[in-house]
Amino acid sequence: MNENPAYQDPVWEELIDGKVVLMSPRPTVNHNFVASNIYSIFNRYLKGKGCTPFADGTDLYLTEKDRFVPDGMIVCDRDKIQTDGVHGAPDLVVEVLSPSTAKNDIGHKKDVYEACGVKEYWIVSPGDKTVTQYQLRDGRFVLHEVYAVHPEVMLAKMREEERAAVITEFKCCLFDDLLIPVADIFDRVM
Repeated sequence: MNENPAYQDPVWEELIDGKVVLMSPRPTVNHNFVASNIYSIFNRYLKGKGCTPFADGTDLYLTEKDRFVPDGMIVCDRDKIQTDGVHGAPDLVVEVLSPSTAKNDIGHKKDVYEACGVKEYWIVSPGDKTVTQYQLRDGRFVLHEVYAVHPEVMLAKMREEERAAVITEFKCCLFDDLLIPVADIFDRVM
């Protein structure tokens, strides 16, 4: 904490349906772990390739009434990247749920991402350790899958065929050769 009275924390805000919404309080440690883990996965994979990963903090301009700051995104059209942010639909958007933002992430933002043509949308819950993956099909988001990290105690109670059916890794629709371990997304999450 800076005790200098002249110092002010930066104000983080989004424009949601024409209303300025403060992004407060700042994200928790678990939220930051998840967002950082996802960025790291894509940053490593996309090195030297045409698409660009973005971490939390980059403005995304979608409509006159909607300027969001997603927790992560992938942009494959470099013409959309400008010095003040991304202008136009990214190929993938990730929102990590927080109690103060969950309603917007699951509601209005999801609708705007869909209407603007985002190809894939992830809603990630650090508390539940789940990734809900939507894919755009015929202009509408379709729930593709919900991936989860299952605690060892739960796995121990499952029958062998149930354990075998647990999905432990998945693919993003953009990249056929990238297999993402669900546990890697939640690495260090308490």
